[in-house]
Amino acid sequence: MSYRLAIFDFDGTLADSFPFFISVFNQIADLHGFRRVSAAQAQDLRHHDTRSIMRQVGMPAWKLPLASRSFIGLMRENAARIPLFDGVQEALHGLDRAGVRLAIVSSNSEQNVRLVLGPQLSALFGHYECGMSVFGKAGRIRKVVRRAAVPAAHALYVGDQGLDGEAARRAGVAFGAVSWGYAPIEALRRVAPDREFGTPAELLHILHPPPPATNP
Repeated sequence: MSYRLAIFDFDGTLADSFPFFISVFNQIADLHGFRRVSAAQAQDLRHHDTRSIMRQVGMPAWKLPLASRSFIGLMRENAARIPLFDGVQEALHGLDRAGVRLAIVSSNSEQNVRLVLGPQLSALFGHYECGMSVFGKAGRIRKVVRRAAVPAAHALYVGDQGLDGEAARRAGVAFGAVSWGYAPIEALRRVAPDREFGTPAELLHILHPPPPATNP
């Protein structure tokens, strides 16, 4: 089916923030006492889920909120350095013109999201749910669906990590996986996304039902 409500993750989905994340990771690791990573290790970790990454860098769960707050603070100070992916702006305007309702569910802060989007794009989104743990998105997705008064079957959560797919499933909505974010598409296929998007321009495919499956 096509979707009436498109809910977006932010980092790695709309905003190309992975290079900035890598640039400050070791600073945050030193501050909160977990292991540094090299550039090569950082690329390898993209193939692992969040829980596995935390184990590999020696970050206990109780440190995650502290590290997240540090990242959010550094990003706020450097918001001008964070670009949107090429084609995101045009895709969002196209979805809005077609009558698809837009929302954000992100562990980043609403302030950072709005700073990077800018005022014109920010105004396209009717609902913001931000600042939760990366493990707490499901409840926020359900909240957006209720507030938008759209049946869950007509809502899609678009993200770039396996946790986004897990959250969508728990919230009872479809999951759309993007191939340009933090996790490679091969890793995202482990959570069986309902849609895959190869480029930001393909987000406009949200407007149309998927093609029928073909038998091998």
